[in-house]
Amino acid sequence: MSDNKSTQSSPEQTAQPSPGRWYVYLVRAANGALYCGITNDPQRRFKQHQSGKGARFFNSSPALAMVYVEECADKGTALRREVDIKRMGKREKELLACQGAYKQ
Repeated sequence: MSDNKSTQSSPEQTAQPSPGRWYVYLVRAANGALYCGITNDPQRRFKQHQSGKGARFFNSSPALAMVYVEECADKGTALRREVDIKRMGKREKELLACQGAYKQ
């Protein structure tokens, strides 16, 4: 969305979530698939995925790495961006994952 400013850093550098902010993210599964979701705390959510307490998507192939995180102004914006990403083709999603950018 256009109200997001881009900064380059690793998704793992999302140590402290901003209050009131929401994030859309991509997680790489062990089988190579990408999972897209939203959260208000990327680190906590990734740990949930790794521990089997997150999405059923990871029951067949565990979560390996959070490869993309984008900060959104609010939950509604994050939900719309999630829909946009889920509608992307595999190539476009892989490009986001390759960026590895933490977008703000």
